[in-house]
Amino acid sequence: MKVLRYIIFWMDLCLTFSQGYRILGIFPYQSKSHFNMFETLTKGLAKKGHQVDVISPFPQKRPFVNYTDLVVIPPQLNIVNNISYNTAKNIWTVQIVSNVAGNDICEHLAHPDIQKLIHNPPKDPPYDVVLIQVFAAHCFAIFGHLLNVPVIGISPPNLYPWYNSFVGNPKNLAILPNNLLPFVNPMNFWQRIYNTVSTAINQIYFNHLTEYQDEQIRKYVGPNLPGVRQLEANISMILVNSYFSLDGIRPLTQAIIEVGGLHVQDDNSKLPPELRKWMNESNDGFVYFSFGSMVKIESFPRHILDIFYKSFGKISPVNVLIKIANPEELPPGLPKNIRISSWLPQLKVLKHRNVKAFITHGGLLGTQEAISYGVPMIGIPLFSDQFTNIANYVKKNIAVKLDYENLSEDDMDAALNAILYNSTYRETARKLSQQFLDRPLKPIDTANFWIEYIVKYGKDALRSPAMDLNWWQVELLDVYAFLLLALIVIVYITIHLTLMFLNMISSKVNIKVSRVKKML
Repeated sequence: MKVLRYIIFWMDLCLTFSQGYRILGIFPYQSKSHFNMFETLTKGLAKKGHQVDVISPFPQKRPFVNYTDLVVIPPQLNIVNNISYNTAKNIWTVQIVSNVAGNDICEHLAHPDIQKLIHNPPKDPPYDVVLIQVFAAHCFAIFGHLLNVPVIGISPPNLYPWYNSFVGNPKNLAILPNNLLPFVNPMNFWQRIYNTVSTAINQIYFNHLTEYQDEQIRKYVGPNLPGVRQLEANISMILVNSYFSLDGIRPLTQAIIEVGGLHVQDDNSKLPPELRKWMNESNDGFVYFSFGSMVKIESFPRHILDIFYKSFGKISPVNVLIKIANPEELPPGLPKNIRISSWLPQLKVLKHRNVKAFITHGGLLGTQEAISYGVPMIGIPLFSDQFTNIANYVKKNIAVKLDYENLSEDDMDAALNAILYNSTYRETARKLSQQFLDRPLKPIDTANFWIEYIVKYGKDALRSPAMDLNWWQVELLDVYAFLLLALIVIVYITIHLTLMFLNMISSKVNIKVSRVKKML
């Protein structure tokens, strides 16, 4: 019987591997938080029997079955635990995204190992699909053209203004705020105007700045190849880190697949014994404070750090756990109820029974983790979509927002008291968690299904008919112009005929009057 079970097991394993595809994942941008989603996705695909080759700055520390670090990208900028307060305030503009996360990243096309892949791709077996990050470095979609396979985009943030045109997705600017703006739906009239103008300007400016990638493709890959705009239009599908229960109801083309929270998977890592003991013994609860994998809390101005120290000290015996990359840079005077660490297993912390609240800058991946475990938040947004994220959570009554530029001790005290002692926030967070996680399929299974769907049925399987129209046709401007012209013509003819009729009546009346006068 044991032998039979072993035979069945190995037959099943072989069958699984034989059905697997070979996947090339290209994620060269050095953002650890973004890579968390890519890593979870690609490892999930590898577990399902697909062979995944990855190009990234973050190689695996231990071997993983079916997962190969094909090319390790050297970091151009050290942004992991290295973004200061002053940099964070000015980090997020379309220009910086287009250049630092776009054009500069495309210079990696010159990497010797990537050049080998360009000129001598594997053929036994060949690749079936290419996964790339849709953010700014869309030059890497050229691999879909070179390998003659579909390209699927992965977006760790929500949809940026320039994404919609890639797959013909409707912008819906009346109900969907640009995620670079701190608006929530419903927007008032002036916000809708600002949203419309800002979105148009952002997209035009992004396209202008990233046109340089056409030259990089010609320089590093070859002449007579598609430009970056054409490559974007050839993207078959985008897996986006959003979900309607959290981000709201909106019309989406079938080529936008929502897999929000895909990265929220327990990796079975163990808590350090001392940390586990501290959390278990925090019987009055503890607050978790982290600004993600980039921003250094210790670089904040002294007056803001003093506010944190004083406010955190007041909530004792509630403890505070803070992720500080360089503890030696903190000023003295840390309250006794605070524990600091340069690294923390965030999922384990947020999952712990004693965690009461999460103080965050509002990064999408970290806040999705808190929402998944029903943890209410205090949001202190610094840049990018963090303002939009926190505004959304405030509207849903699971967070309190603070303004870092005008932060006062009273504001911090009030936020802590509200989030710790007003049970409404935690109850709402738990309900939203249940709604966010309630789905027909897990996000990784959804992603796997649609990736396989594209491979099986071709790169145009989910292509929107809107991709074959000009923008003014999609917006029905030609139809509106025709209807307006027709209305003008009808009004003109009506007025002209009316005047003619009135003139005729007037003429007849005048003739009769003249006859009467003659008779008299």
